[in-house]
Amino acid sequence: MAENLTRASYTVESLLAVTVRVFNERGYDGTSMEDLSRAAGISKSSIYHHVRGKEELLRLAVGRALDALFATLEEPKAVEGRPVDRLEHVVRRTAEVLLAELPYVTLLLRVRGNTATEQWALERRRDFDHRVAELLQEAVTAGELRADVEPRLATRLLFGMINSVVEWYRPGQGGTEGLPEAVVQLAFDGLRAR
Repeated sequence: MAENLTRASYTVESLLAVTVRVFNERGYDGTSMEDLSRAAGISKSSIYHHVRGKEELLRLAVGRALDALFATLEEPKAVEGRPVDRLEHVVRRTAEVLLAELPYVTLLLRVRGNTATEQWALERRRDFDHRVAELLQEAVTAGELRADVEPRLATRLLFGMINSVVEWYRPGQGGTEGLPEAVVQLAFDGLRAR
């Protein structure tokens, strides 16, 4: 299904939206520049006018998802207050970012490390996970969360719950009202120190 970007409507952002859709449908490795050109309804030379190639488009796309996730760690509610409250905020905002940037986060979750860009994205994802695990450890140390669940495992389980949304949620079908809050309630009612 071609988006048929006209010369007047063509921007890197509109091309990126088409690119992410095609990457998610066909896989990064299974997508050629010809596929992207056809899907966007523009020539390959129009694409190359703005980007060096397919890998740069991948970096822009996964970078958008990563930047949104890392931004949550800098929000006032993520850096001020009790560790458990900060952690709850980050978990809630992570779910909100996933819903707001669903195609981009979906692509991010599908990278496997086959290219330099994918390796970069995986490293940044590990850094994000590590920073959340540190926050979770702070909450454990403060006695706000259970100490019998290893923080890195708890972090993986939290993100597993959030990231699974990309497998079942389809925009426009509803069912996500209150999803970020439901994630927080399910996760933290089970993790809270008794």
